[in-house]
Amino acid sequence: MLEKAGRGTATAGALPDSVARHWLDRYAPDWLKPYGRLARWDRPIGWWLLLWPCWWAAALAALAAGNAFPSIWHLLLFFVGSVAMRGAGCTYNDLVDQDIDAKVARTRARPIPSGDVSWQKALVFLVLQCLVGLLVLVQFNAFTIFLGFASLVFVAAYPFMKRVTHWPQVVLGISFSWGALVGWSAVFGSLALAPVLLYLAAISWTMAYDTIYAHQDKEDDALIGVGSTAQVFGDFTKPALAGFFALSILLMGAAFVLVDASLIAFLALAAMAVQFAWQVLTLDTDDADTCLARFRSNREAGAIVFIGLCLDALVRAAFG
Repeated sequence: MLEKAGRGTATAGALPDSVARHWLDRYAPDWLKPYGRLARWDRPIGWWLLLWPCWWAAALAALAAGNAFPSIWHLLLFFVGSVAMRGAGCTYNDLVDQDIDAKVARTRARPIPSGDVSWQKALVFLVLQCLVGLLVLVQFNAFTIFLGFASLVFVAAYPFMKRVTHWPQVVLGISFSWGALVGWSAVFGSLALAPVLLYLAAISWTMAYDTIYAHQDKEDDALIGVGSTAQVFGDFTKPALAGFFALSILLMGAAFVLVDASLIAFLALAAMAVQFAWQVLTLDTDDADTCLARFRSNREAGAIVFIGLCLDALVRAAFG
């Protein structure tokens, strides 16, 4: 389980929403800590949310191909790639947003606006993380390599979206959910309707969880003139979240039908729907700690579906 870090529990030098007593703060050398915070190593929920669509698609592809389990090699590559590219994305985002971050209570302690890491060193760190991501990407087939590079357009655009629209979560969803396409193409070397529906489901899921996350910053965002769906929905947030979560379940269910998934996968999907309902019903959009806890709980939501798909594939391979 992720440890809850409230506003007063973060380690000195860490961000207020970092995981309490994370290994970065306890064991990493002092010179590495600012870079780890820049890559959000002390906030692992980000790479989990990037990883789940990759692993969902890998499991969905295993089910479609009649394999008993997704490729362990692919799962490992997706894990390394998610950690590296989430860190690279955060570093890039902080380089672009350093002036904005300095004006927001939750982000002014980040390594660049606080002066812990210069922008020149952050740029070098960004390149190094991208090289790790590239090394992972070239392990796949040519179609998947092309697909991976295509995602960079949306990754590059995302930090600028909150300056021009109140819907930056849409672009985040497009880029953060890309693994739902890549996880399938890594197996088949092409795309089909099932992974596209899974991708759209992941986008809707991202819209929901990042709206919850954005409620932590809604006052500061409004003051400095940047947009978010938290501002758009306001008091209508809970019905909007229910809609996004429901759409995600429906699209994922349609993807499962296309690969002839069994009751096991649909039971997992039902459990995910219950978890989503809990998030909506217990959310207090005016309490930052509650928002952070519900946002983080999407790690468990993602795990439910992955485990269900893997069990489905295993049972199908074993019993036909």
